[in-house]
Amino acid sequence: MPVLYAAGTGYMDYLAVIFYTTIYQIMKVLTIVCLALGLTIGAQAQIKKASLQAAGLTCAMCSNATLKSLQTLPFISKVDTDLDNTTFLLYFKPGAAVNVDQIQQKVDDAGFSVAKLVLTADFDGLKVEKDSHVPYAGNTLHFVNVKDQELKGETALTVIDKNFVTARQFKKYSAQTKMSCYQTGVMEDCCKPGGKQAAKRILHVTI
Repeated sequence: MPVLYAAGTGYMDYLAVIFYTTIYQIMKVLTIVCLALGLTIGAQAQIKKASLQAAGLTCAMCSNATLKSLQTLPFISKVDTDLDNTTFLLYFKPGAAVNVDQIQQKVDDAGFSVAKLVLTADFDGLKVEKDSHVPYAGNTLHFVNVKDQELKGETALTVIDKNFVTARQFKKYSAQTKMSCYQTGVMEDCCKPGGKQAAKRILHVTI
């Protein structure tokens, strides 16, 4: 808001008004910049899509039943199918909270099971290591059997929780981590402080 210099006002008072008005304008600009940066950072923490392989599909009707079941999930914008590989390509709505357990439940409701689920997520320099717990996009990710690395851009994460792999695979991954949260799928005493500040559900993934 512009400030007018009134006749008779002391010069020092005038300078004070100008000073505080300038500070006010600067604070407004900084607030807008901070909000813009916050939106940008938030947008980067996004699970964008997933590749879902279903087990037990034997015909087109089976695939159609699974497709229709998945399409009812509110965070899914589109589902494409690859019938040759019994795979569904799931595209998530921007900014939506993705719940992998609901995806698994919808496949189960159709009468089938998840053979493999690979998530594609955006990262901006996230450092991970074996058994690190990382809050991400409303989930807590537990990285199992990964090398120390920095994740940048789109990265494929394979979900390895009990209902997303075969019994044989689950046994293999169980031998690769001593943390009890992998057996239960929820936060346990083994979880690091970073995980305790996020969701109770621990989503176990590997790269």
